[in-house]
Amino acid sequence: MSACLFCRIVAGEVPAQKVHEDDRVLAFRDISPKAPTHVLVIPRRHVGSLDELSAADGDLVGHLFLTVASVARQAGLDATGYRAVVNTGADGGQTVHHLHVHILGGRPLTWPPG
Repeated sequence: MSACLFCRIVAGEVPAQKVHEDDRVLAFRDISPKAPTHVLVIPRRHVGSLDELSAADGDLVGHLFLTVASVARQAGLDATGYRAVVNTGADGGQTVHHLHVHILGGRPLTWPPG
């Protein structure tokens, strides 16, 4: 069994409230939401962080962000706006070492975030 929480979600070993899935990515609600809408979009294949991507991953990254936009539209966030966040490394706030994009919306978001 993989130690990666998100790989275990992809494998169906850990339940998640899925909002989108296809052959390359999975989107599910965050279990500790920081906004009324807080969804994570992850690649099904394990990629630890942005730093592990290569030029060969261009199609995956494009699909990942097109899915972010689609999920945000489906949630109705495109009308008022939303934030898409990728945390990388400890100082960047990454706590699960599987590439993921946070979609946050449903309320005004302040800047700087933290």
